[in-house]
Amino acid sequence: MDTLRLRTDVTELTLSTRGAAVLGWEVETKAGRWPLLRRARHGGNGVPDDTSAFPLVPFGNRIGGNAFVFEGHHYRLVPNAGDRYRLHGDGWLSEWSVEAVTDKSATLVLRRQADATAPWDYFVRQIVTLDGRALIMDLSVENRGAVALPFGLGWHPYFPLTPRTRLTAAASSVWLEGIDHLPTEEIPLPADLDFRRAARLPNRWINNGFEGWNGCARIDWPERKVTLKIDADPVFSRYVIYRPDATRDPSYADDWFCLEPMTHTVDGFRMAGGGGMVSLDPGDYLKGSIRLEALLL
Repeated sequence: MDTLRLRTDVTELTLSTRGAAVLGWEVETKAGRWPLLRRARHGGNGVPDDTSAFPLVPFGNRIGGNAFVFEGHHYRLVPNAGDRYRLHGDGWLSEWSVEAVTDKSATLVLRRQADATAPWDYFVRQIVTLDGRALIMDLSVENRGAVALPFGLGWHPYFPLTPRTRLTAAASSVWLEGIDHLPTEEIPLPADLDFRRAARLPNRWINNGFEGWNGCARIDWPERKVTLKIDADPVFSRYVIYRPDATRDPSYADDWFCLEPMTHTVDGFRMAGGGGMVSLDPGDYLKGSIRLEALLL
C-alpha cells in the first residue's frame, strides 16, 4: 500500500492505493481546518470501510442470492468482506497502481481479471483532482472480457455528522430495506426521508436507495459555517443513504453518514430493465464524474 498526498493552498487530501480509497480530505475555513470527509480510522490501515471514501466497481452494494442471469447465462458470485453477499464489487478490496501523480492530482488504475469469485474482467481508472476548495473524482471502467456483462459505478464517501447537519438531495422515491439489506418495495418519499429541502437525518438506522436524483446535493454544517456542494454527472441518477445506529453497530459514534452516488439501483441486476445497470460489450466503457466543492459561509 502506498499513500499519496495532494495539496492546494486551502485544502489537502490523502489517497491510498489500497482500494483507491481517500483517507482524509480537509479544507481551511474561517474556523480553522475542517474535515469534509470522515477521517480514516486506524491511520488508514484498517478495513476498507474504515476509510474516508472509496469507489464502487464493477457494481455497488449487494446482488440477491449472489447470482444473476444475463443474456441467457447464469453467473454466481462468492461473498467477500465478511458479508453474506459479494459486497460493493471488488475494486475497494484490491491494490491499485499509480499511473500518474502531481501535487494536485493522482490517477490510480486497476486491472481485474475474471475468476471463480466473479465474472467481470475489466480495467478501471480513477482520477482524483483538487481545484481550489473542490475535489473532482473521475471514474471509468472498461470491459476487457470476451462477452458483454452488466456494469455499474458508484462512490462511497463518509461525511461528518454534527447535531446541526442538514442534507439537501432531490429524489422521487425510496426503496424499503429487507432484513438482508436488499430492496423490497419502492415507495413515495416518507416525511423523515424527504431531503428535497434541507433537513436533518432521522436519528435511526438508514440504509436505503433513492431514485430520481438530479445529481445535485448539498450538505450544510452551520457550526463550521461550511457547505459542501455536490454535482454528479447524469449517469449517477440514484443515491444510497447509510446511517448506522449503536444497536446494530456498537462502534458507531453517531458522527458520520454516507451519501453514495450510484449509476444503478441496489440489486438492479435482478430487476426488469436492469435497474440502471449498463451492458458493456468487450471494449466498451462506462464513466462518470463527481465534483464536491466547499463553500465558506
